[in-house]
Amino acid sequence: MSTSKKSILRTTGAWWALSGTRARMTVIGAAAIVLALATTSAFVWVSPTNPVAQIIKSASAVSAEQAQAARTVKERNSLLSQVLALQKQLAASKGGLATTKTQLASIQQQLWSTQGQLDALQKSSAAAAAAAAASKIAVKKPTKASAPVASIVAPTKAQIVNPSSRYFGLFTQQAPFNYATYDSTATAIGSAPNSVGYFGGWDQSYRGDVVRSAWKRNTLPVLTWESRPIDGGNSSNTEADYTLPKIIGGAFDAYLHQYAKDIVSTGLPLGIRLDHEMNGVWYPWDETDGKGASINSNSVGDYVKMWQHVHDVFQQEGANSLVVWIWAPNIVNNLPATHKSPAFLAGLYPGDGNVDLVGLSGYLRPPYVPANDFTFDYSFGQSLSQLRSLTSKPIFLAEVGASETGGHKSAWITSFFAALSQPENSDIIGFSWFNLAVTSYTEGVLQTNDWRIDSRPESLAAFTAGLALPGSNFRLSPK
Repeated sequence: MSTSKKSILRTTGAWWALSGTRARMTVIGAAAIVLALATTSAFVWVSPTNPVAQIIKSASAVSAEQAQAARTVKERNSLLSQVLALQKQLAASKGGLATTKTQLASIQQQLWSTQGQLDALQKSSAAAAAAAAASKIAVKKPTKASAPVASIVAPTKAQIVNPSSRYFGLFTQQAPFNYATYDSTATAIGSAPNSVGYFGGWDQSYRGDVVRSAWKRNTLPVLTWESRPIDGGNSSNTEADYTLPKIIGGAFDAYLHQYAKDIVSTGLPLGIRLDHEMNGVWYPWDETDGKGASINSNSVGDYVKMWQHVHDVFQQEGANSLVVWIWAPNIVNNLPATHKSPAFLAGLYPGDGNVDLVGLSGYLRPPYVPANDFTFDYSFGQSLSQLRSLTSKPIFLAEVGASETGGHKSAWITSFFAALSQPENSDIIGFSWFNLAVTSYTEGVLQTNDWRIDSRPESLAAFTAGLALPGSNFRLSPK
């Protein structure tokens, strides 16, 4: 150190240090104190208990809560508007004589679905508010560790396709969005079903919540997935935006990929009955009208190409390990002559590699032709023979029912279960009953068909006895 710098040090530090050495020691000490104070301040500033930091954090939390509350209110108002609109649509549809069972069922189901979303939103908001309130007192009172959420146990796809006992399923007005009618019917029968059927359109996203709710009840969910909007009715077989060539060409690929991803994300199996009754003439995915004309711009062979395309998309996303694909035509009895042949049905089959179960839609319904003897064999025999000539896949009677009109229902039900108990029908692994009463036009005549199991005491008695028939192989669970 130079003499001049020493002099300055002594001059500037004489009042607190008696020597240069002490001055230097004093400066070093002061620097240490400043450093300690700075370190303490920094520690206090970043400490979670720092009042200033807590104020800033609280302000940010309040701002986030306010933003979330605003979003919740907006979403709730949107859902309420949808509920009101669907209620008006349902009322208007019920007032129209030409409304079909599918129109009413789909509108009603969409209404319950939207109401379910609204209920879930309100419950979520309440839970969030409770959690926020609890977090405010967490400092004062330690919280207890929450119990782990029980996982949902479901069978594998292989177990679903090859069950140890038969499926007894129901379609009702509400399930699986609401099980009130489903459970009341089960109570009347005295045994709980183990499958639930419902409808979905291609304007709807995947509903993992209803699949979870079904498996919580140890119940197989079976989605009838229609490649058209959910509110599309049976009054027309034309949907210009949903032709088979458009699906094959990739117009819906983004939708299909997301749907498959959502299935994988949910991680639970389900049955999908894709574009059912494809051998008829009443849906937009049917190919020809029986008179040589195309339906909805579709060509012969397009149905198989469409099914295989959808299956391929699901395979790419890994969803086919969870989806039980159900190919289910209509019984052939009352179809146009060109549509009754085994060759016609064979031309609509996507192949064993793309199908897990085959099935049928079949009803006892008026008008009755003289050949109808109101038996299982008349209703299903010819169609089952055609299915069995195509494949050895297990058979699921995916949509069945019987009308009270004419007074033949209880006898038909008795015949239905008696046939299922026979060894030649052991490849039929179950059925799903269409449990609704519907008023609609059938061949120009306005009719009410009560398909419900408990429509009359004798029909309910026949059904209950049939489920318990030796050899029928239904696993009965008291309800």
